Amino acid sequence: MARSKNPGIPTDIIEHIVDIDVSEEMRDSFLEYAYSVIYSRALPDARDGLKPVQRRILFQMDQMGLRPDRGHVKSSRVVGDVMGKLHPHGDAAIYDTMVRMAQPFTQRLPLIDGHGNFGSLDDGSAASRYTEARLTSAALAMTQDLDEDTVDMVPNYDNSYQQPEVLPAAIPNLLVNGAAGIAVGMATNMPPHNLGEVISGAKHLLAHPDATLDDIMRFIPGPDLPEGGKIVGLSGIRDAYETGRGTFKTRATTRIENITTRKKGIVVTELPYQVGAEKVIERIKTAVQSKKIQGITAVQNLTDRHHGLRLVIEVKNTVNPEAILAKLFKLTPMEDSFGINNVALVDGKPQTLGLLPLLEVFVNHRVDVTRRRSAFRLGKAKDRLHLVEGLLLAILDIDEVIAVIRTSDDSAAARDRLMSVFDLTEIQAEYILELRLRRLTKFSRIELETERDQLLKTIAELEEILGSEKLLKELVADELTEISRQFATPRRTILLESDGTEQIIAEDVEVSDEPCHVALSVTGLIARTAELPDTPDRQTHDAIISVVPATTRGQIGVVTAAGEVHRLDVVDTPALPRGTRSLAGGVPLKELLPPGTEPVGLISLEEDAQPVTLATSLGKIKRVTPTYPKADTFTIISLADGDSVVGVGHAGDDTQLVLVTSDAYLLRFGADAVRPQGRTGQGVAGIKLAQDAVVRALGIVPTGLLGEARVVTITGSFGALPGTETGSVKTSPLDRYPAKGRGTLGVRTHRFLRGEDLLSLAWVGLDPRAVGTGGQPIDLPEVNEKRDASGTPLSSIVSGIG
Repeated sequence: MARSKNPGIPTDIIEHIVDIDVSEEMRDSFLEYAYSVIYSRALPDARDGLKPVQRRILFQMDQMGLRPDRGHVKSSRVVGDVMGKLHPHGDAAIYDTMVRMAQPFTQRLPLIDGHGNFGSLDDGSAASRYTEARLTSAALAMTQDLDEDTVDMVPNYDNSYQQPEVLPAAIPNLLVNGAAGIAVGMATNMPPHNLGEVISGAKHLLAHPDATLDDIMRFIPGPDLPEGGKIVGLSGIRDAYETGRGTFKTRATTRIENITTRKKGIVVTELPYQVGAEKVIERIKTAVQSKKIQGITAVQNLTDRHHGLRLVIEVKNTVNPEAILAKLFKLTPMEDSFGINNVALVDGKPQTLGLLPLLEVFVNHRVDVTRRRSAFRLGKAKDRLHLVEGLLLAILDIDEVIAVIRTSDDSAAARDRLMSVFDLTEIQAEYILELRLRRLTKFSRIELETERDQLLKTIAELEEILGSEKLLKELVADELTEISRQFATPRRTILLESDGTEQIIAEDVEVSDEPCHVALSVTGLIARTAELPDTPDRQTHDAIISVVPATTRGQIGVVTAAGEVHRLDVVDTPALPRGTRSLAGGVPLKELLPPGTEPVGLISLEEDAQPVTLATSLGKIKRVTPTYPKADTFTIISLADGDSVVGVGHAGDDTQLVLVTSDAYLLRFGADAVRPQGRTGQGVAGIKLAQDAVVRALGIVPTGLLGEARVVTITGSFGALPGTETGSVKTSPLDRYPAKGRGTLGVRTHRFLRGEDLLSLAWVGLDPRAVGTGGQPIDLPEVNEKRDASGTPLSSIVSGIG
């Protein structure tokens, strides 16, 4: 060996040393690392909303057969299979992803059904050897039709297995479950949304490709967080939906309760997204010890599995609980900010997407999946038809077929002779040679002819779908509707334009006694305002169903379906700024009432108010003399078994009372026909009901405004679940209905179409406004002058009218 100029280093080693530019090597290596993190780890694909590790977990669990109808298996087994076959990274990263996909407080629609300790907002999960998992039904919707060439398959890290590039994803997972990830130089942070609302928006986009953001936001007004809570301020959401970036505040759901007969406290039932109760308690203790908050005497965590979150914050009698609550929102995680950054991969490139592009990517993906699936099924059907036609030819002359086969030297010769004698293709001849003799019966021939006819029908349907973009999109919309029917749940998060709580400061221990109005909205929000808007904003959410005059330090009554009145301090309702054109800044009325109560409307408790008028579902009508006891809760009407209050309001002698029934009858009569009674009375007969019919609505209209009043009726069907069908709607003038005597049947107000057999909703009053389940406005048709006419089909479900 030759001597090296460098002592101790052999010459052959020196010959293999390559000089490189360190800065260039660092740059290239860093770019490769950044590329790997962005495309293979941290960012979700905009089509199925999944990161690679999430997609591989769902695919592998589907391949392992871990479906909802089978038992759970050890999580460590799933982690091992995913790591060994598909994901060349550590088991900790895979298991952490599994845990997140199984947590109902993290995912709006969990994709993994976990058995065991999968953690909480305050504690981590158990190790994978202690927990078990399987797929949820929603996860099956993500992986369905994988075997029908719906998506491209790509090799795994060592080319030994195939894995999907993207899942078929029948669920708009990216919007429904959101996403969070930190890449190199970019990050993504997307909040969860309501599945039913997102699918409604996607269906609207399918039917109207030129839809604007405002059109889509009528269906998707904002995020819907897994643990509920409130979102305060919608401007940041609008910015995020338009540009892909924005910020909104999440706030805990709270109410002021009497902890004891003489002591009040703040009860927290829902916390902001990803905020745990222990974290809140810790911050409260810190604020109290540093004297930033004064007046809190104790904090108790009464959360359990059966009743959910319940955090009780006790306050001194000498302080204003609203002022304490305002400081808690300011100094603790009871109010938190969520920064939206909608970064996802589109065609393999990271992009920041608004709501409309996100929906477009999903809709285009579903159209492509459905087209590829239809083409695959068409090919399979044609292949099968080809074989069936060959079998039918063979069965027609089976003796000659057998003779040809028996006289052939080998299978190849038999195949060639069958092809030439019977004009068969090679595939048909091979299939006949492999046929079992028991298939050659007369009954089998009938089965084959039936199968041929069915195949021809299937082929025609599939070719029609593939040949029409309209039919293809209708099929996608129908499948999305079925997904919504299976998995959609009501909205959990309340959207508020603003909240009066942030205006309260610690010195606000007294509230001045000023005139105001207290209003209740269709979605159950209550608030007080110094003045009611003359022209409500059509772009804002919700509509008013009940309003009474009051003073800020006075009381009003809340009438419940059980015929009780609960006194409510007006000061407990949030105050809306002057000029506000919506009740979006209110709080849910149920939060201010005992659990289990079902509020119907508001009444004034002043003795000089007009008599309270109530209507019951079984047709009773009652006017009550305005003298009420001082009790916090009292009965205002005695109800028979099975009866309930369906409408309430104030009615003087110069007003008209209108009752609308479920079988589409309307009765109008003067209020002076009902003599005021005491609280213990049951009322008098209001309307004569047919068998199984009930009263749907009570309308109270001044006699001088009959020409301006409207009757709105919405149909449904007896066998459908409430809130699952749109039905048809009709708006007609009230003065087209003649007045009848109290206790009579009335006149028909709506003619049912096929499939309709009852009114699911009715309303009588001035300037009707319909809203959907999220409080979004829904357009009503033009006024129909005919009182007994059919309605116009609705495109969205109406939850209430005000």
